Amino acid sequence: MFENLSDRLERSFKILKGHNKITEINIAESLKEIRRALVNADVNYKIAKDFTNTVKEKALGQNVINAIQPGQLMVKIVHDELALLMGGEAKDINISGNPSIILIAGLQGSGKTTFSGKLAKYLKTKKGKNPLLVAGDVYRPAAIDQLKVLGEQIEVPVYTEEGNQDPVAIAKSAIKKAKIDGNNIVIIDTAGRLSIDEQMMKEISNIKKAVNPHEILFVVDSMTGQDAVNTAAEFNKVLDFDGVVLTKLDGDTRGGAALSIKYVVQKPIKFVSNGEKMEALEVFYPDRMADRILGMGDIKTLVEKAQEQYDEEQAKRLQKKIAKQQFDFEDFLDQIKQIKKMGNLKDLVSMIPGVGKAMKDVDISDDSFKSIEAIIQSMTPAERQNPNLLNGSRRARIAKGSGTNVQEVNALLKQFQQMKKMMKVMTTAGAKKKAKKNKKRR
Repeated sequence: MFENLSDRLERSFKILKGHNKITEINIAESLKEIRRALVNADVNYKIAKDFTNTVKEKALGQNVINAIQPGQLMVKIVHDELALLMGGEAKDINISGNPSIILIAGLQGSGKTTFSGKLAKYLKTKKGKNPLLVAGDVYRPAAIDQLKVLGEQIEVPVYTEEGNQDPVAIAKSAIKKAKIDGNNIVIIDTAGRLSIDEQMMKEISNIKKAVNPHEILFVVDSMTGQDAVNTAAEFNKVLDFDGVVLTKLDGDTRGGAALSIKYVVQKPIKFVSNGEKMEALEVFYPDRMADRILGMGDIKTLVEKAQEQYDEEQAKRLQKKIAKQQFDFEDFLDQIKQIKKMGNLKDLVSMIPGVGKAMKDVDISDDSFKSIEAIIQSMTPAERQNPNLLNGSRRARIAKGSGTNVQEVNALLKQFQQMKKMMKVMTTAGAKKKAKKNKKRR
């Protein structure tokens, strides 16, 4: 995500290396490279020019303070301006009604239906809501079927009316049903088209008038770049929507939509969506996205994702097992499952400062754990709890059962033992540090 933009921005900052002050002369080439980087990322030229003009105004004449070099100062200014360009601060959705009605709009193929499912799961698990999904795309039976599958997957009811071709009537009936069944959120998935047309705009406008939604979200495929921004502007004229959702940010996106859309429609990006997993939905934080674009990682989001999967008691139990050298393959398998729940592996790695850039050309697949899981699952419960039982014949049996070979089983066992030793060292060091702190306080 944004790899090319990140590389080009980094090159622009290197131009200022060796200078002890930012001047109009030494900043000119740097600004030109920043502008090129933005345009190359499919940002409108006017937006790119306005952006660099603002950066220039803030940077010119600023002396080096506290040993900060001009290049570092420029990074900070660009970071802050990127965050402002994308909205400045995170904006939550309005779910104040009972039921609160959320209307989902966008072009066909933008990921509306998948996002509707993700949003329902997000509101259910993180906000404690009881959502109802509404299949309002009456033109594509596949969209209705997809919503039903997603509803089953996340255990959220889906309202459909087979044979009814009136999305306005379906939406109104769904709200009545929600009131009866006690659903306090109604998410209406609407039909999209391959391009903007009058019929689609009229239909979505009629649904809006009929149900008076508390929140309208426009879903856009971020891989379409500047086209996404133009589409958002057209929809906004008709719907006056409340926020934008960027999907497919895990794809080969140049970043133009994320960087331009707030500037053009003056509506905040509220969510970003990566991949097909129902957990793969994030609240959009402009400052964190600016961190990622500039190769600074995103530790805050990474920590939040980890905290969602681990409760405090579970962490304490695990720490005790590690300290007593009792960490076994059952625990290891559980850790793998927790990591996989956090989202796309390459995306997670990109959130670690410095690591994302180093690993940008490495293919990190979500299938990376498959062989490890297969090997562990081919062990008996006793073998998982006590790897010392794994003699030659047992290892051969495990290799056969997991579809791997003995060398792979041996490699995993060796890595596991090394990991246990490292975890023990880290836990002991942490305990000593904590004890030393407590001693000082006394």
